[in-house]
Amino acid sequence: MSDIIASPSTRRIARDKGVDIEALAQKLGRTTIAPEDLDRTGGDDRTVAPGDTSYWDVDHSRFGPVTQEQVGRFAQVASGNLMAANALIPQVTHHDRADVTAIEALRSDWRSEAQQRGVKLTALAFHVAALARALRAFPRFNASLDPDGRVLILKDYVHIGIAVDTPHGLMVPVIRDADRKGLWQIAADITDLAARANARKISPDEMGGGSMTITNLGGIGGTAFTPIVNPPELAILGITRTEMITVWEGDTPRPVPMVPLDLSYDHRVINGADAARFMTHYAGLIADPRRMLV
Repeated sequence: MSDIIASPSTRRIARDKGVDIEALAQKLGRTTIAPEDLDRTGGDDRTVAPGDTSYWDVDHSRFGPVTQEQVGRFAQVASGNLMAANALIPQVTHHDRADVTAIEALRSDWRSEAQQRGVKLTALAFHVAALARALRAFPRFNASLDPDGRVLILKDYVHIGIAVDTPHGLMVPVIRDADRKGLWQIAADITDLAARANARKISPDEMGGGSMTITNLGGIGGTAFTPIVNPPELAILGITRTEMITVWEGDTPRPVPMVPLDLSYDHRVINGADAARFMTHYAGLIADPRRMLV
């Protein structure tokens, strides 16, 4: 009598496929075999090649009620790019945070001017301005590798991608020449691009050529995450919700609003020390935004 635990239906499927359950269990190091395990082999009992997802093809309705929803074309394209990035790029994420006291004070002081201009001055506009200046200070972050990974292309322009969560999927329109634009123009560009992305009025040309992308979850929540690098860019900056952190000045505690920052980068070009220096510089610009408004 076999010591392998398998249901009668599983054994029937195995017989139909010509799969030796005992041999399969030994290969998998298991004593229990389920129907989906049978899809890991071919009729000649050879395991499938790495990366073969054929065994994911499971009839889920056998386990309970299901519904189906077609994945949109745009989402499929984005999914393919993310899969390739996650599989091929040796990615590391550096976590940091920055004091946003001064930014919130400026937004409050300039609220009436923003209303007069008809512009929504969000914290994201300050982040775009800071990132544009940081990329000028650290040119290796403003670069791309060729497909073979042998040539580094350094860019003499700064275009910042803004990840926009739309009903049609994630879109990343790009703010051109962000380092040469003032804060009010950046804020206006963010509003315009986000509105047109949601209305599916962004052209493919407006989503290419980015130096680095910002993905902002601050309006939703979270304390940290690991954004996936958006190739051919070499890094991506994630932002989550500002939180109040206690900072000690000697023996005196002081509450400080701090924004969590998550920088994912391609380790083939950028090392940990590079990332730490970059984020220290970036956090300094956020903490003292008047430095980037000169």
